[in-house]
Amino acid sequence: MIGRKRFGIRGKIFTGYLVIILCLVVSIIAVNNQISSMQTERNYIINHDIEVHGLTNEIEKQVLDMENGQRGFIITGDESYLEPYSLGASDWKDNYNKLYDLISDNPSQQKRLQDIRDDINQWIQYTAEPSIQMKRDGQDGNVLSLFKKDTARSKGVEDIRTQFDTFRTTEKGLTKERADKLDNQNAVLKTSLYVLLFFVVLISAAIAVFVSGSIVKTVNAVVRSISAMSSNGDVTQRIHVKSRDEIRDLAEATNNLLSVVESREWLQSSTNEVVERYQGTSTIKVLGEKFITGIAQFANASTGAIYIREGEGGKASFIKKGTYAAPMNSAGRESFKLGEGLIGQCAAEKRLMVIDHLPDDYQLIGTGLGEVRPRSLLIAPVMFENEVIAVLELASLEAFTQEHIDLVENTTKTFGLTIDSVIRRMEVVRLLKESQAMTEELQAQSEEMQTQSEELQMQSEELRMINEQLEQRSIEAEGKSAELQQAKVELEEKAKQLTLSSRYKSEFLANMSHELRTPLNSILILSEMLAENSANGLSSEDEEFARVIHSSGQDLLNLINDILDLSKVEAGKLEMHFSEVNMSEFPSQIERNFGHMADKKGLTFEVKKDADVPDIFYTDEKRFQQIIKNLLSNAFKFTEEGSVSLHIAKDKAFHPQVGADHWLKVSVKDTGIGIPKDKHDLIFEAFQQGDGATVRKYGGTGLGLSICLEFVKLLGGQLELESEEGEGSTFTLYIPSLPNGLTQHAPMLVMEESESEVAAAISDDAALAEELKEIDEHTSHQQEDTPVKEEDSSFKGKKVLIVDDDHRNIFALKTALENEKMNVITAENGTQCLEMLENENDVDLILMDIMMPVMDGFETMRRIRANERVAGVPIIALTAKAMKSDREKCLEAGASDYISKPLKIEQLFSVMRVWILNK
Repeated sequence: MIGRKRFGIRGKIFTGYLVIILCLVVSIIAVNNQISSMQTERNYIINHDIEVHGLTNEIEKQVLDMENGQRGFIITGDESYLEPYSLGASDWKDNYNKLYDLISDNPSQQKRLQDIRDDINQWIQYTAEPSIQMKRDGQDGNVLSLFKKDTARSKGVEDIRTQFDTFRTTEKGLTKERADKLDNQNAVLKTSLYVLLFFVVLISAAIAVFVSGSIVKTVNAVVRSISAMSSNGDVTQRIHVKSRDEIRDLAEATNNLLSVVESREWLQSSTNEVVERYQGTSTIKVLGEKFITGIAQFANASTGAIYIREGEGGKASFIKKGTYAAPMNSAGRESFKLGEGLIGQCAAEKRLMVIDHLPDDYQLIGTGLGEVRPRSLLIAPVMFENEVIAVLELASLEAFTQEHIDLVENTTKTFGLTIDSVIRRMEVVRLLKESQAMTEELQAQSEEMQTQSEELQMQSEELRMINEQLEQRSIEAEGKSAELQQAKVELEEKAKQLTLSSRYKSEFLANMSHELRTPLNSILILSEMLAENSANGLSSEDEEFARVIHSSGQDLLNLINDILDLSKVEAGKLEMHFSEVNMSEFPSQIERNFGHMADKKGLTFEVKKDADVPDIFYTDEKRFQQIIKNLLSNAFKFTEEGSVSLHIAKDKAFHPQVGADHWLKVSVKDTGIGIPKDKHDLIFEAFQQGDGATVRKYGGTGLGLSICLEFVKLLGGQLELESEEGEGSTFTLYIPSLPNGLTQHAPMLVMEESESEVAAAISDDAALAEELKEIDEHTSHQQEDTPVKEEDSSFKGKKVLIVDDDHRNIFALKTALENEKMNVITAENGTQCLEMLENENDVDLILMDIMMPVMDGFETMRRIRANERVAGVPIIALTAKAMKSDREKCLEAGASDYISKPLKIEQLFSVMRVWILNK
């Protein structure tokens, strides 16, 4: 039915209505055209004829106005009477032209209008104009003669009026003719409407009779066919309908249903007959032969075989147990393993296969006259308890139909149970025979058991003696276990002592960091203010003193950071972050950082990168740059004259200890003082220098190279030194490119590093290690470059409250703020701060220390935020303990911002400026 041209019931009804609608549309269009024509004619009569009559009257009036004006002027001599004459003379020609165009479809009327025009022009030329001119010239006698001679009044204008009357009479006649024609068209329209209505009704009736007749006729045919089939029960009959509509679809659906019922009846009867053939079979061989014979006949197969599983698991194989129409010599392979060939693959996939277009070398089907090649192959698994117990193979000279496939599927569902039953029955028979044989064997073994029992008694005595020996050894082992337990307790005690020692070390470093940074805060602030000498009250020597003090304070701060840094590296808890490093920009960056140092010392500084160095290199960029900067800083530090060079090359040597794609060789060479060979190892130790002192000619703590060496190890590289005293030094760094990081490096504590180069804790105690990491994270902000100080009027007149128990810090901060024209008030603890806020209503900002007596900064900030009157005042927390937890506590307590000590004035001013302006 799909793809066949059809004309359904809906289409018939729709077509009938469509024809009726088309007839109505055609009728409406015809009537509409007739009405439009009549409307056009009516509009023409209304618009054209009225305009023609109006223009005719207007021209006649203008001629009369001209005559009256001429006569009035001739009688009175008054020029004002000529105004209507002049207007008429100028306008009548325009109206004439319009009227002439309107009657362009009537030449006779145009001729009459031309005659009127000629008479008007003649009257103007020979009567009106000459008489007016004579009157103006005072020739009254000539005027009278002119009127008498031409009889102007009676012969001129009166004739024109007569012509106008004739013209109007003709136009009225034309108008009447058009009206009569319009009436005739109206009568024709009425007649046409009645005729069209009659035809539409006639066509509608014919369509209704045709559509209903075709539908009823086909329905009756289907009903008769179904009644005939239901009366005799013959499902082989089919309904035949010639129409191409839904009735035919119903008939075809009914035929399909009958075909399905017929197919199911055949399938059930065929299945039953196949099952009956192998009922009562007791051996697998006979069962296979009977089953393959029956199924091959009903499935229209020309040859076939049945393969039944033997064995379990991976050792299972499918053995041929029955064939149908097989040649005498061979019928294919005798066995298949799971997944081997199509038989094995069918068993593995547990699905039926139908294969057409078999290859040329496939098994031929033998007949009495010769051999033929099959066309189609069907392979089906026989299932039992969701396992393949057999595989059926059928070949046919024709393609297998769906009925044949359904038959195979239906019969194999029950055949699996039959196979299992036969196998179990055969197994029972086999076991029965084996049981009889084993009974006889057991009798013989019983006698042997008696003999063995006597031997076992002797062995039991031997085992008793061995057991006593084992008990003695067990007692000795328990004693050793107690000794080991005691040793374990002692080791745990020592571990606790080591942990406690590590905790004391960590707390000492944390407290020392706090105690050293607190006085450094005031030293750095005051020395920086003195060095600026904004009031010009210091001499140049005093300024130099202040700069030396500030520089020394910075050196002390760097020393504190170096000690912490080295301690963390030695603890082995520094996390490396391997990422892309842009080596193409690295040389220019180094030149910018150290070029000014070379110029200051008058040294030649050269940075060279070989062309084969890759643009992208994978390492920890931060640690890599710190190593290079430390090496270059030492080179400039210990070189008074000559040159310093940096050479970056690709190392072509093989380094088996690290699995890297390629290595870099970075050499830092100087012409400085050099290092004696006996001190090459010494300089890489902490707090050691080549001259054996912490501060001598060149100064420093000796931590730089020690830190560099540790960083190089963490990056998987090597650091070599070539130097002799007085001949300069060459430090060569070998570093691998590691996109995935150094796998053997597995630190115990993963950290988020700040830009201060502080990376890890210094002990095995996780909590204290985290605290030290936090200290360095937040103090790293102190190492940023100090911004250039600028004039800013935003501080002028602002009131700032400093809360700190250290008078040195109060003095330093107060001096710095007052230099910016700010009003400063102070409090030594939280209680005084709250009392001052009760009395001071115009505080713009509060600088709050955290560690104070009486009431600390945390509690003070919480109480300020709880007071609605002063809750909106910005609070900047200042503390020497720059741990992350302290920062979070400050913000939770109510701090607006947080700065760690020692302070930098410009950093403090920058933060204050933000909060004062926001306020």
